[in-house]
Amino acid sequence: MTTNSRLFRVIKPEIRILGIDDGKFMPHTNGTVIVVGVVFRGGLWLEGVMHTTVDIDGSNATEQLAKMISNSPHCRQLRLVMLNGITLGGFNLVNIKVLHLATSLPILALTRDKPNLDAIRSALTHLPKSDERWGIVEAAGEIYEITHKGVHLYMETAGISLEDAKKIVELASTRSSFPEPLRVAHLVASGVSNIDEFNLDKV
Repeated sequence: MTTNSRLFRVIKPEIRILGIDDGKFMPHTNGTVIVVGVVFRGGLWLEGVMHTTVDIDGSNATEQLAKMISNSPHCRQLRLVMLNGITLGGFNLVNIKVLHLATSLPILALTRDKPNLDAIRSALTHLPKSDERWGIVEAAGEIYEITHKGVHLYMETAGISLEDAKKIVELASTRSSFPEPLRVAHLVASGVSNIDEFNLDKV
Protein backbone atom coordinates (compact mmCIF):
# COMPACT_ATOMS: atom_id res chain seq x y z
CA MET A 1 0.00 0.00 0.00
CA THR A 2 1.24 3.50 -0.77
CA THR A 3 0.67 6.77 1.01
CA ASN A 4 -1.25 8.24 -1.93
CA SER A 5 -4.24 10.35 -0.97
CA ARG A 6 -7.39 8.35 -0.60
CA LEU A 7 -10.31 9.62 -2.64
CA PHE A 8 -13.71 9.12 -1.04
CA ARG A 9 -16.32 8.49 -3.70
CA VAL A 10 -18.94 9.67 -1.24
CA ILE A 11 -18.41 11.07 2.26
CA LYS A 12 -21.43 9.80 4.13
CA PRO A 13 -22.91 11.92 6.94
CA GLU A 14 -22.50 8.92 9.27
CA ILE A 15 -18.83 8.26 8.48
CA ARG A 16 -17.12 6.67 11.48
CA ILE A 17 -14.23 8.79 12.76
CA LEU A 18 -11.77 8.02 15.54
CA GLY A 19 -10.68 11.11 17.46
CA ILE A 20 -7.52 10.80 19.59
CA ASP A 21 -6.03 13.01 22.31
CA ASP A 22 -3.82 12.56 25.36
CA GLY A 23 -4.52 13.27 29.00
CA LYS A 24 -2.81 15.61 31.45
CA PHE A 25 0.70 14.92 32.70
CA MET A 26 3.60 16.62 34.43
CA PRO A 27 6.11 17.85 31.82
CA HIS A 28 9.76 16.80 32.05
CA THR A 29 8.94 13.71 34.09
CA ASN A 30 9.33 10.00 33.45
CA GLY A 31 6.32 7.76 33.12
CA THR A 32 3.36 7.40 30.84
CA VAL A 33 0.25 9.35 29.91
CA ILE A 34 -3.14 7.97 28.94
CA VAL A 35 -4.30 8.41 25.35
CA VAL A 36 -8.01 8.16 24.60
CA GLY A 37 -9.73 7.42 21.32
CA VAL A 38 -13.44 8.08 20.80
CA VAL A 39 -15.42 6.69 17.90
CA PHE A 40 -17.97 9.06 16.42
CA ARG A 41 -20.54 8.39 13.75
CA GLY A 42 -20.42 11.67 11.88
CA GLY A 43 -20.29 14.53 14.32
CA LEU A 44 -23.29 13.51 16.38
CA TRP A 45 -23.16 10.00 17.84
CA LEU A 46 -20.54 8.68 20.22
CA GLU A 47 -20.24 4.93 19.62
CA GLY A 48 -17.19 3.79 21.53
CA VAL A 49 -14.11 4.58 23.56
CA MET A 50 -10.64 3.00 23.51
CA HIS A 51 -7.41 3.78 25.29
CA THR A 52 -3.68 3.17 25.45
CA THR A 53 -0.66 4.80 27.09
CA VAL A 54 2.47 6.37 25.64
CA ASP A 55 5.76 7.31 27.27
CA ILE A 56 6.17 10.96 28.22
CA ASP A 57 8.67 12.46 25.73
CA GLY A 58 9.21 8.92 24.45
CA SER A 59 9.19 7.40 20.99
CA ASN A 60 6.40 4.82 21.02
CA ALA A 61 3.34 6.90 20.08
CA THR A 62 2.98 5.60 16.52
CA GLU A 63 3.34 1.98 17.60
CA GLN A 64 0.92 2.33 20.51
CA LEU A 65 -1.75 4.03 18.41
CA ALA A 66 -1.46 1.40 15.69
CA LYS A 67 -1.94 -1.37 18.27
CA MET A 68 -4.87 0.43 19.92
CA ILE A 69 -6.66 0.89 16.61
CA SER A 70 -5.94 -2.56 15.20
CA ASN A 71 -7.02 -4.33 18.40
CA SER A 72 -10.26 -2.38 18.75
CA PRO A 73 -13.57 -4.06 17.89
CA HIS A 74 -14.43 -0.82 16.05
CA CYS A 75 -11.46 -1.09 13.71
CA ARG A 76 -13.24 -2.50 10.66
CA GLN A 77 -15.90 0.23 10.77
CA LEU A 78 -13.50 3.17 11.00
CA ARG A 79 -12.94 5.34 7.95
CA LEU A 80 -10.65 8.08 9.32
CA VAL A 81 -8.39 8.86 12.27
CA MET A 82 -8.17 12.40 13.68
CA LEU A 83 -5.31 13.50 15.93
CA ASN A 84 -5.01 16.67 17.98
CA GLY A 85 -1.63 17.45 16.41
CA ILE A 86 1.20 14.96 15.93
CA THR A 87 2.59 15.06 19.49
CA LEU A 88 1.41 13.03 22.47
CA GLY A 89 2.82 13.04 25.98
CA GLY A 90 5.02 16.03 25.32
CA PHE A 91 7.25 15.23 22.35
CA ASN A 92 6.30 11.62 21.68
CA LEU A 93 5.74 12.16 17.97
CA VAL A 94 3.25 10.33 15.77
CA ASN A 95 4.51 9.48 12.31
CA ILE A 96 1.23 9.96 10.46
CA LYS A 97 2.53 8.35 7.26
CA VAL A 98 3.55 5.18 9.15
CA LEU A 99 0.27 5.15 11.10
CA HIS A 100 -1.62 5.42 7.81
CA LEU A 101 0.24 2.41 6.42
CA ALA A 102 -0.14 0.39 9.63
CA THR A 103 -3.91 0.91 9.88
CA SER A 104 -4.90 1.40 6.21
CA LEU A 105 -6.84 4.46 7.41
CA PRO A 106 -6.48 8.10 6.36
CA ILE A 107 -4.92 10.25 9.09
CA LEU A 108 -5.77 13.90 9.77
CA ALA A 109 -3.81 15.87 12.38
CA LEU A 110 -5.58 19.10 13.29
CA THR A 111 -4.64 21.97 15.61
CA ARG A 112 -6.04 25.36 16.50
CA ASP A 113 -2.59 26.96 16.68
CA LYS A 114 -0.08 26.91 13.86
CA PRO A 115 2.85 24.66 14.79
CA ASN A 116 6.02 26.70 15.46
CA LEU A 117 8.54 24.53 13.67
CA ASP A 118 11.55 26.52 14.85
CA ALA A 119 10.50 26.15 18.47
CA ILE A 120 9.78 22.46 18.01
CA ARG A 121 13.17 21.81 16.45
CA SER A 122 14.90 23.68 19.26
CA ALA A 123 13.01 21.71 21.92
CA LEU A 124 13.86 18.40 20.26
CA THR A 125 17.58 19.07 20.62
CA HIS A 126 17.19 18.45 24.36
CA LEU A 127 15.80 14.94 23.82
CA PRO A 128 17.38 11.65 22.72
CA LYS A 129 17.28 10.85 18.99
CA SER A 130 16.54 14.49 18.16
CA ASP A 131 17.32 14.05 14.45
CA GLU A 132 15.01 11.05 14.24
CA ARG A 133 12.24 12.98 15.96
CA TRP A 134 12.70 15.94 13.63
CA GLY A 135 12.45 13.54 10.71
CA ILE A 136 8.97 12.57 11.90
CA VAL A 137 7.96 16.24 11.94
CA GLU A 138 9.25 16.67 8.38
CA ALA A 139 7.57 13.44 7.25
CA ALA A 140 4.18 14.84 8.25
CA GLY A 141 4.41 17.06 5.20
CA GLU A 142 2.85 20.39 4.43
CA ILE A 143 0.87 22.22 7.09
CA TYR A 144 -2.37 23.43 5.50
CA GLU A 145 -4.20 26.44 6.87
CA ILE A 146 -7.96 26.25 6.52
CA THR A 147 -10.72 28.59 7.65
CA HIS A 148 -13.70 26.88 9.21
CA LYS A 149 -16.63 28.75 10.72
CA GLY A 150 -14.48 31.88 10.74
CA VAL A 151 -11.67 30.18 12.68
CA HIS A 152 -8.20 29.33 11.36
CA LEU A 153 -7.21 25.68 11.77
CA TYR A 154 -3.99 23.92 10.77
CA MET A 155 -3.90 20.47 9.29
CA GLU A 156 -1.47 17.74 8.25
CA THR A 157 -2.71 14.69 6.38
CA ALA A 158 -1.74 11.20 5.25
CA GLY A 159 -3.75 9.11 2.84
CA ILE A 160 -6.48 11.65 2.15
CA SER A 161 -6.89 14.58 -0.21
CA LEU A 162 -7.03 18.10 1.19
CA GLU A 163 -10.51 18.64 -0.23
CA ASP A 164 -11.88 15.49 1.38
CA ALA A 165 -10.19 16.39 4.67
CA LYS A 166 -11.89 19.80 4.64
CA LYS A 167 -15.28 18.19 3.98
CA ILE A 168 -14.86 15.78 6.90
CA VAL A 169 -13.78 18.57 9.27
CA GLU A 170 -16.91 20.48 8.32
CA LEU A 171 -19.17 17.45 8.67
CA ALA A 172 -17.78 16.52 12.10
CA SER A 173 -17.84 20.06 13.57
CA THR A 174 -21.42 20.09 14.76
CA ARG A 175 -21.12 22.05 18.02
CA SER A 176 -18.08 24.25 17.49
CA SER A 177 -15.37 25.05 14.95
CA PHE A 178 -13.44 21.97 16.12
CA PRO A 179 -14.56 18.43 15.18
CA GLU A 180 -16.56 16.58 17.83
CA PRO A 181 -14.34 13.47 17.82
CA LEU A 182 -11.34 15.60 18.89
CA ARG A 183 -13.30 17.83 21.26
CA VAL A 184 -14.78 14.84 23.11
CA ALA A 185 -11.50 12.87 23.09
CA HIS A 186 -9.88 15.84 24.82
CA LEU A 187 -12.64 16.06 27.43
CA VAL A 188 -12.53 12.34 28.20
CA ALA A 189 -8.72 12.14 28.33
CA SER A 190 -8.49 15.20 30.56
CA GLY A 191 -11.19 13.91 32.88
CA VAL A 192 -9.73 10.43 33.17
CA SER A 193 -6.24 11.74 33.92
CA ASN A 194 -7.64 13.67 36.89
CA ILE A 195 -8.89 10.50 38.60
CA ASP A 196 -6.60 9.38 41.41
CA GLU A 197 -5.34 5.80 41.28
CA PHE A 198 -6.96 5.30 37.91
CA ASN A 199 -7.10 1.62 36.89
CA LEU A 200 -6.72 1.24 33.15
CA ASP A 201 -8.08 -2.30 33.27
CA LYS A 202 -11.48 -0.95 34.28
CA VAL A 203 -11.95 1.40 31.31
